[in-house]
Amino acid sequence: MSRRIQVIGAHSADFVWRAGGAIAKAVELGGIAEVVAISYGERGESGELWKDENQTIENVKRIRHAEAVAAAAELGASFRALDLGDYPLQIGASELNLIADVIREFAPDVLVTHTDTDPFNPDHPVAHHAVDRARSLAAGAGVQSAFKTVRPPQLFLFEPHQPELCNFMPTTFVDITSVFEKKQAAMAHMKAQGHLQTYYAERAEHRANHARRASGNSEVRQAEAFQRVIPQVVSEL
Repeated sequence: MSRRIQVIGAHSADFVWRAGGAIAKAVELGGIAEVVAISYGERGESGELWKDENQTIENVKRIRHAEAVAAAAELGASFRALDLGDYPLQIGASELNLIADVIREFAPDVLVTHTDTDPFNPDHPVAHHAVDRARSLAAGAGVQSAFKTVRPPQLFLFEPHQPELCNFMPTTFVDITSVFEKKQAAMAHMKAQGHLQTYYAERAEHRANHARRASGNSEVRQAEAFQRVIPQVVSEL
């Protein structure tokens, strides 16, 4: 059975740094992937673009959209932008309902988003709480007969830039060795934040070291770390 993975980030590049490998791996194994950006990160995540003194918000959005579409395509995923604005990202009832509808529409088996804490990025925790709440709504937190619902997706948090400060405790490593070149190609499209490409390439090697020690599998060369939120249900240990 094909797995459906949906990654929802606060900004349009968040997915590629932190879950690009997991997305490509899911697709490689026959799954279907969708990337959703709550905002383009046009105000706070596009430093290189704002070096142009004639730059505009709308042009930054246009560039960011093109970057994200190209990056997602490298991974085999589709890209969708909600364009709700950033810095500050604010989620009211209508925005929450929109995110819940996006989850219902795609009906993921696996849903991935931010951690609940990030002292250096005010938008990331807002995105976490919105996605977490929207997931509950989409999965039937209420009278089921009054709402369209989906099977509750597994919820994972991807690794933040400063994990020790963001309540992040890795519970799952994904071996992305076979798709790492695709992640690198996807990251290369994100020219508005080009400085992060080297950081996350190195991070993949660090996490591979941890994955090798945890599994005994010496073949893991690159990995991504995730924190599982919803308990796994199994028939035996």
